[in-house]
Amino acid sequence: MNSGCKLIAGALTTMALATSAMVVLPYLQVRDLDPPQELQPYTAQELRGRSQYITLGCMYCHTQQPRGAESGVDFQRGWGRASLPQDYTYDSPHLLGTMRTGPDLLNIGARQPSIDWHLGHLYQPRAYVVGSNMPAFPFLFEHKLQAEAGEYAVTLPPSEAPEAGVIVARPEAMDLVKYLLSLDRTYPAPSE
Repeated sequence: MNSGCKLIAGALTTMALATSAMVVLPYLQVRDLDPPQELQPYTAQELRGRSQYITLGCMYCHTQQPRGAESGVDFQRGWGRASLPQDYTYDSPHLLGTMRTGPDLLNIGARQPSIDWHLGHLYQPRAYVVGSNMPAFPFLFEHKLQAEAGEYAVTLPPSEAPEAGVIVARPEAMDLVKYLLSLDRTYPAPSE
C-alpha cells in the first residue's frame, strides 16, 4: 500500500512539472506580447476563408511557420523570416501545421499577391506548378456562359480554359483567396 501511494504521488508530481514546463511557462512568456502595428485582425471575408482553409484540410499539407536560417532553407526559398509568437496574435485556433508536403504559406500573400494566380491554382494546381500533388478544387468554381455583375471570372492558362464560357469563382473560393492574401508577415520582426 505504501509503495502504491509513492507511485501515485510520483506520477502526480511528474504531471505537475510537465504541465508547468509545457503549458504554464510558455503562456507566461507570451501572454503580454503586443501584436505588431502592421498586423491587423482578420476581416469577415478573411475569417470565412480561414474556415474554408480548415474545412479543406489545407493545414495537413502546408505549415504556417517558416523556420529560421539556422534550422533550414526556408529563408533562402523566399518564405520570409522565422515566425514569432506575435505573428499569430489573431489566430484562433493556430494553424501551424505538422507536416510540410507543400510550401509554407505564412507569407504567401507577399510571395504571390495575384488573385488570378491563387484562383487558377485552386482550380487546377498542376497548370501553375508542374508536378504539384495538391488536389484541385473545381467545386469552388462554376462554369458559365458569361460572368454576371459582381462575379469574378478566373483567368486560366489556355490549356485549362473552357472552350466556351468562363470559369467563375464561387464566394467560397474568393473568401479562401482573401485569407491566403492576408498571410503576409513580411514586416520587420518586432523588437523584444
